Amino acid sequence: MTETLKLPIIDLSSPDRISTANTIRQACIEYGFFYLVNHGVEKELLGRVFDESRKFFSLPLKEKTELARKEHRGYTPLYAENLDPTSNSKGDSKESYYIGPLGDVTNCDLNQWPSKEILPNWQSTMESFYRKVYAAGIQLLPLIALSLDLDEEFFEKVGALVKPATFLRLLHYPGDFGSYDEEIYGASAHSDYGMITLLASDDVRGLQICREKFKQPLLWEDVPHVEGAFIINIGDMMERWTNCLYRSTLHRVMPAGKERYSVAFFFDPDPDCVVECLESCCNESSPPRFSPIRSGDYLKERLRITYAS
Repeated sequence: MTETLKLPIIDLSSPDRISTANTIRQACIEYGFFYLVNHGVEKELLGRVFDESRKFFSLPLKEKTELARKEHRGYTPLYAENLDPTSNSKGDSKESYYIGPLGDVTNCDLNQWPSKEILPNWQSTMESFYRKVYAAGIQLLPLIALSLDLDEEFFEKVGALVKPATFLRLLHYPGDFGSYDEEIYGASAHSDYGMITLLASDDVRGLQICREKFKQPLLWEDVPHVEGAFIINIGDMMERWTNCLYRSTLHRVMPAGKERYSVAFFFDPDPDCVVECLESCCNESSPPRFSPIRSGDYLKERLRITYAS
């Protein structure tokens, strides 16, 4: 049995920053998820991103695997990832494509791009979208800091935004999952590893969250599509930073009987940023639960476990 959630909606353009921050705080404590509207990404651009994503994933497998994932950039085929190593699943029924930080004069671009002869508008579309979502994340983080009773520039001051580890991931879930002995998931139950995730999806259902990840049995709730809104969720690193005040909520994608597309933008700190319990999130009765750790070390280990499984 699943229930349908009604998540809070955050307006990124609201002039009332205190009220917005208070709503973010409530959402992160209660759900770990919220919707974000007026984020600055035009509907037309989002439509082009989904069109170009469909074109890429419809290519023959041979052409896609020529861009196989290296340096955490490029194509990942079906069943290559199992987000829940405790399950008996053969792997998650999704294929994906990673795009990492965009290169500039001082930063080598390690991204792989499909041939412009095959997909002439692909790279320019993804780069435009990447920059727009990055800008939305940069606007959202001061509000999250404010929600934690911190200076709005906190994440900048601790070095999180020097060269943030920001990755765009295009996702395609096939409509036909075939017939297997074990249960098949589009994405098996997991929490995201980093700071925050900004997710855009089509209107095909499938995303579910479980707010009480340590209780059995797990209660799953459907997250409905809201036209034009991003779905924002808190990752394990933010949960660690906030001493578990903010939830890194368990979520999964269930098969919907038809193809599903989404685009996730993982906004994580500079690899050298040290993540340690915030002063506003601990006291004598609630001491820090986690030791300080470099963001890059933490994420590297989490990704190693995911792909090793």
